[in-house]
Amino acid sequence: KVRHVKDIQRADFEYLKSQVAKGCTPKVTIPSPTMLHFRGGRAGISREHYPELEPFYQDVANAYGDELRSLAAAGCTYVQMDDTNLAYLCDDKMREAARGRGDDPDELPHRYASFINRVVAQKPAGMTLTVHLCRGNFQSTWAAQGGYEPVAQALLSEMNVDGYFLEYDDARSGDFKPLRHLPAGKTVVLGLVTTKLGQLESKDDLKRRIDEASKYAPLDQLCLSPQCGFSSTVHGNDIAVQAQRAKLALVVEVAREVWN
Repeated sequence: KVRHVKDIQRADFEYLKSQVAKGCTPKVTIPSPTMLHFRGGRAGISREHYPELEPFYQDVANAYGDELRSLAAAGCTYVQMDDTNLAYLCDDKMREAARGRGDDPDELPHRYASFINRVVAQKPAGMTLTVHLCRGNFQSTWAAQGGYEPVAQALLSEMNVDGYFLEYDDARSGDFKPLRHLPAGKTVVLGLVTTKLGQLESKDDLKRRIDEASKYAPLDQLCLSPQCGFSSTVHGNDIAVQAQRAKLALVVEVAREVWN
C-alpha cells in the first residue's frame, strides 16, 4: 500500500528557506500524483494490493497530504506539482500510446483532475498549490507537442489548484484559445521565455504574445515566466549561466511594464 513513511522535501525546503532574502517566497516543486499512473497505467499498480484503483488514488492523495502538512509545518507556503502527463495527452503519439495501455486519452484528463483534487482537498490553510505542465526539458530537448485543447477543460475548469504554469515558448504548444476555460480566481503563468536556447527573446514580441493571450483570459489572471527550469537534470540545458540571468531579468522587466 502507498503511504507517507517520512518527510521527503522538508530538509530541502529548510535549506532553501535559509538562502532566500527576507520577503521572498521559497517554492517547493514535487512530481504530480498522476506520474504514478500514466507511465505504466493499470499494469504499473499492484493488483494484489489494489484490485480496484479507487483506494489507490485515495492512498496516494493521503500520502501527498502528509507531505504537504510536513512542508507547511516547516513554513512552506508555495508548492508546485510538475505534471508531464497532461502535456503528453496533448500529443497524438502519446495519446495513441495511452490507448495501447488500455486507457482512454479523452477520459484520462478528467480522471487526473479528480485525482489531483483529492490532494488539493488536503492542502494546508494558507498554502498556494500550482501545476506545471512540462513537455520535456532534458539537455535542451523535448518529448511532446500539441496544443492544450485536449486537456484544457479538465485542467483549467475542473482542477481546483490555484494556478498553472503553461509552456508557450514555441509553436509546439499551440495557440492561446484553450485559456478561455480559465475561471475567475485562478492564474495562468505564460511560459513564453525558453530555457532551452540562449538567444534572448524580444521584449516587444513577449508583450505582443501576452496581449494575444489576454483575448482569451483576463490580463490580471495572467503572469510571465520562463517556460521550464534551466536544468531539469544534472546535465543542464545548452544555455550559459549569463544567458539564464539575462532571461530572468527580461521576465521581471516585461512583467513590471505589463502589470505595473
